[in-house]
Amino acid sequence: MTHASVIDPELLRRYDTPGPRYTSYPTAPQFSSAFGETQLREAAVNSNGDPIPRRLSIYVHVPFCLSPCFYCGCNRIITRDTSRSESYLARLYREIDLTAALFDRDREVIQLHFGGGTPNFLTPAQLREVVDCLRRQFHFSESDGRDISIELDPRFISPADIAELAAIGFNRASLGVQDFDPAVQEAVNRIQSVEQTLAVIDACRSNGFRSVNVDLIYGLPKQNPAGFAKTLDTVIEARPDRIAVYSYAHLPELFKAQRQIEASDLPSPEAKLALLQLAIQKLSDAGYEYIGMDHFALPDDDLAQAQARGGLHRNFMGYTTHSDSDLIGLGVSAISHIGDSFSQNPRDLPSWQIAIDEGRLPVFRGMHLSEDDQLRADLIQQLMCQGEVPIAALERRYDIRFNDYFADSIERLKPLESDGLVRIEPGRITVTSQGRLLLRNIAMCFDRYLENPAATIAPRFSRAI
Repeated sequence: MTHASVIDPELLRRYDTPGPRYTSYPTAPQFSSAFGETQLREAAVNSNGDPIPRRLSIYVHVPFCLSPCFYCGCNRIITRDTSRSESYLARLYREIDLTAALFDRDREVIQLHFGGGTPNFLTPAQLREVVDCLRRQFHFSESDGRDISIELDPRFISPADIAELAAIGFNRASLGVQDFDPAVQEAVNRIQSVEQTLAVIDACRSNGFRSVNVDLIYGLPKQNPAGFAKTLDTVIEARPDRIAVYSYAHLPELFKAQRQIEASDLPSPEAKLALLQLAIQKLSDAGYEYIGMDHFALPDDDLAQAQARGGLHRNFMGYTTHSDSDLIGLGVSAISHIGDSFSQNPRDLPSWQIAIDEGRLPVFRGMHLSEDDQLRADLIQQLMCQGEVPIAALERRYDIRFNDYFADSIERLKPLESDGLVRIEPGRITVTSQGRLLLRNIAMCFDRYLENPAATIAPRFSRAI
């Protein structure tokens, strides 16, 4: 995918329905409490026993935030009491001990990511302790391709802190911005200056970070084309390596913080689409390539290069270049993907704490993937990352006749073909430039669980696990 096409607003409106973001398949609502600690241990043993065991990626969830952003649907705990991190870390170290024992020491860690919440709720010294603990328990790769990344709130970190993070080994950062318009910031309770943000970007670069990402959101209260254009121009001038432009979904019945937002302040559907079109146009004109699912990257960024060579991957951390790894999730709500299994930690802090205090791996739900799940997961990965379904390759890999196996899916896909979103050809199905903004709608045609309408989930609209 090289760029996102500016498409017919009526087409976008028609396909603007809730659906998964496919950071996994099956998606988390399909996880079951029947999958617990015993099943996770078995999955790890089987994963270790592979002829060539996969490398490891580690995700660490830090749930705390110093102040609430009203748009947010992340799993987070609002507190000004920074001492709460001490008891959280004490238990996190115990979870690391329990989890590391499951995996052979010769399995390399190629990726480590801190998400939240606000990971820089922790001090640089505390982050160093966590990384050091992980290094003692796991074998970290020394490859130049190793990623140690962190999500940062520029309001609560200094350039000096960035220098300390670089000394620890962090080489990628993702910054939340959303919008620089003062009226929008006030409406969502996130006052953040351009100067704060640019200082963090500059500090990351001067301290050798390999990549910087900036998150924006369109559809926020009081947003308008003039203000959002100014935000886009400011971000583009800073030239981050990656830019994510998420769609805000107003779901106050699910997320209490959103009840602070006046629905009358939200842009109309037409105005929201105009904001999206504006972002696409400006980012494309500035030389950013559309990776997929709201993500743009400069041509020389690792994501763009991985997509060009067919090595892009999508998981609970979003788009990544590390497709050949098992994912270990640590901390409250974190999700692991080990072998052919998914498992998730409790989403509430007390349940996670109790499990750790009792010496148990804190698994409250998960699932083993059936052969059908694995086939559809492979297919949806190809769609979300490469913009195509390699029919012939899937037939060889899974010993199926594609048109017979996916007859129902192909039928569901026909209206999208008629609308010019996909091309169905002998040997493959290809997403068109028109369809690139509607990848989730295309993938939903192959989602067996969505045959039950109750399985549909709301779109995710901010960076979170």
